[in-house]
Amino acid sequence: MTSDLSPFFSPKGVAIIGASSKPNKLSYGILENLTQYHYEGAVYPINPNADVILGHPCYANVRDVPDPVDLAVIVLPAGMTLEALQDCAARGIKAVVIISGGFREIGEEGQKLENACMAIAKANQMRIIGPNCVGTMDMYSGLNTTFIKGMPDAGPIGFVSQSGAVCGGVVDLIIDKHVGFSHFASLGNEMDVSETDMIAYFGQDPHVKVIAVYVEGIKDGQRFMEVAKEVSKQKPIVMLKAGRSDAGAKAVSSHTGSLAGSYTAYQAAFKQCGVIEVETVRELFNVAWALGSQELPSGKRAVIVTNSGGPAALASDSLAANGFSLAEVSFESQQALRAILNPSAQVSNPVDLLGGAEPHEYNGSLQILREDEGVDVLLTILVPQSLVDPKGVAQAWVDNSQLTSKTMLSCIMGDVSVEAARVVLHKAGVPMYQYPDEVGQVLGAMQYYKDFLEKKDLKGIKLEGINQAEAAGLLKTLDTNQKALGEHQTRPLLEAYGIPVIPGGFAKNDEDAVNIADRIGYPVAIKIVSEDILHKSDMGGIKLGIDSANKLRIVYQEMFEHLSKATPKARLDGVLVEKMAGKGQEVIIGMRRDPTFGPLIMFGMGGIFVELIKDVTFGVAPLSLSDIKGMVDSTYAGKLLKGYRGSQPADVDAVVDIIARLSQLALNHPEIDELEINPLLVFKQGRGAISLDSRAIIK
Repeated sequence: MTSDLSPFFSPKGVAIIGASSKPNKLSYGILENLTQYHYEGAVYPINPNADVILGHPCYANVRDVPDPVDLAVIVLPAGMTLEALQDCAARGIKAVVIISGGFREIGEEGQKLENACMAIAKANQMRIIGPNCVGTMDMYSGLNTTFIKGMPDAGPIGFVSQSGAVCGGVVDLIIDKHVGFSHFASLGNEMDVSETDMIAYFGQDPHVKVIAVYVEGIKDGQRFMEVAKEVSKQKPIVMLKAGRSDAGAKAVSSHTGSLAGSYTAYQAAFKQCGVIEVETVRELFNVAWALGSQELPSGKRAVIVTNSGGPAALASDSLAANGFSLAEVSFESQQALRAILNPSAQVSNPVDLLGGAEPHEYNGSLQILREDEGVDVLLTILVPQSLVDPKGVAQAWVDNSQLTSKTMLSCIMGDVSVEAARVVLHKAGVPMYQYPDEVGQVLGAMQYYKDFLEKKDLKGIKLEGINQAEAAGLLKTLDTNQKALGEHQTRPLLEAYGIPVIPGGFAKNDEDAVNIADRIGYPVAIKIVSEDILHKSDMGGIKLGIDSANKLRIVYQEMFEHLSKATPKARLDGVLVEKMAGKGQEVIIGMRRDPTFGPLIMFGMGGIFVELIKDVTFGVAPLSLSDIKGMVDSTYAGKLLKGYRGSQPADVDAVVDIIARLSQLALNHPEIDELEINPLLVFKQGRGAISLDSRAIIK
């Protein structure tokens, strides 16, 4: 199928199939928008029962439409859509927007109809947006195939939404805020064109400087990550993910599974791809607006210029919460400020001009501060007062923004009374926010994106000593009905991928146990092997520090007698006999296969307290070196590994290597649904790490 999505935004001609002359119909609204916003291409209403609608001659069938026409918008009952698509195919139309509902969202019959529509699309190299969507806009071509009232100003933001209702609300929200959009796309059910397709297309469009996305779910997580990672290197992607709660997530047997909810994978994927995640619609456009119009901050030192102390205090708190600090205004700058401001004004940071500050005072202050080498970000705040000219203040801000490369954001705490000021700022590309706390959020997002652009080692890690064939052979020998693998079965899998395991072996009886212990040397530990006993330590299924053959026989018998009474229905297969390990730090490394993104890798504090402390982080395989180091660094476990308060550092490099190997194992063997090493014992720097226990779940 063709990957060209340009006909959805800049077609030479548009056919509206199901056009109505009744003003209360959606199709009438679409025709009205195509006319009102001066779309210059051809417009063809398709209605066999009308002659002219809104000045456009009607046609009985899209097959009869003359050239040019390369986009069709279907506004018909769902049952009539299939025939309309066939007509589009016969006419050679390669781009179709299906506004109509009544498809997958209503159940099985709707899904069958979608499948039939896609069969026609694939057979005819046709792309479809929708069904159950609002349509598309292009603010530069004047195209508006939606029935939404109003059209945003032209600007740098390409907006994509899976929800039509969110689309309508967004337009209404920003229409009077003068936030400029380049494109607007409502995707609905995503029968064909997905958010990933749109991100890829916007990544190549010169009008788009920043991509804003509202998403409820992603169909192909791995493809999304590939596209998003590439596009993010060129343009920021700001995303609002609905359905973040894990309330409906199923409980699973492993620590990894229980700690990784459905939203966890999205968070990890977004972070690895440089996607800037936000929590509200307002924040989505606050951040996109700044990224589309401002340079990224060169540093984290901000100066606040205000006419009121309270909002400045709120802004200061917001800056601190997002990793920014108040810049130290130089002595020279303070002297220059004192020369032009009210003697009672505060010239340190925040620079408080006092309530009656006039445009020239803002102008003079910004002229001084933009030249201060200790200042990276300029934040201006205005609380409207009867003696203050907001438009004049805004113009002073604009004049200074055009003379500096430093990031410059503004806050005017008002709405109706500052409309004229807002227009001045918008036209000059200076974002204006209503509340001081919003500014810190925006700067934090900008810094997050800057940090992503500065990342290195974004490619996967090359690993030696992996025997994929051996691991595959081991998995093939398993009983097809066996789903849970204990440590004695996962040990050889780990070894095949070069992951060190504690010396030991499986014993069916006490004599076997003694033979293994004699071979590996005392002291040893024994662990019960039973599919029916998940948490061995809780049930008395682990004994440590056994230092002789006689003691081993006694402990073995005592363990079996105890477990036979405590868990009478459990099958006791034998024990693992393992060499006692030295001292080290316990961490956990795990994998759970996410249905959207694939292998989700976990790292964190290990041992028996993993779910109590929940010091864990996640990443989506394949993981780059930078990804893995970022995972380790983001946890308290990672900080302890690197040495805390004088303690000797542990072998972090060994941990990074093992995470990479587990990631590769998960990628190579999709039949493994979950895999966990807990604990992984990490020794001093240069001495490696070793698996003390492991388990897996097979699909």
